[in-house]
Amino acid sequence: MNSKVQSVREVLAQEREAAAARRPDRAEAEEAVRTLLRWAGDDPNREGLLATPERVVRAYEEFFGGYLVDPIEMLQRTFEETDGYDEMVLLRDIRFESHCEHHLAPIIGVAHVAYFPRTRVVGISKLARVVEVYARRLQIQEKMTAQIANTIEAVLQPHGVAVVIEATHQCMTTRGVHKPGVTMVTSRMLGAFRKDPKTRQEFLGMIGK
Repeated sequence: MNSKVQSVREVLAQEREAAAARRPDRAEAEEAVRTLLRWAGDDPNREGLLATPERVVRAYEEFFGGYLVDPIEMLQRTFEETDGYDEMVLLRDIRFESHCEHHLAPIIGVAHVAYFPRTRVVGISKLARVVEVYARRLQIQEKMTAQIANTIEAVLQPHGVAVVIEATHQCMTTRGVHKPGVTMVTSRMLGAFRKDPKTRQEFLGMIGK
């Protein structure tokens, strides 16, 4: 295992251990939802809200399931039989749903992920899964963009990695400044995509930028 993979894996393992240590049980989580319902001004014991705490906790298990998954593990299986293919591999318009760590409001968007293979390639579904793993955590878009790119670079060790994310943040469309129709764009370019303007421009052209 190369040093980059080992370093990323150690950080992820520490994060999972810390999360497990501070995670409350289901009953505590459901009671926390009841507290928020009372804070909102409603009665958690009325008929329409009786099952809401259980539903919210189940939803959170889905929304934030990325904390329990190792993105490195899913990238480990690669393929050498590429018949000499050495051009860009691009998976674009990967839809994702995440949540803002500041307000727990949804972040909805698409990710475009590309890499230049060195000797091995990975199944394209795994690229989508890496996006999903990091999206299913409390996030800021800048951090999520870097995490996806850094993980792919560490495991596949390609000539370069490029990630662009375009997303709408409901923390600013449904609250605060209330500005619908605004899209945030972030990018992370590594290796050939950072060093070679032509390579970067080819990638941006392929995703329509």
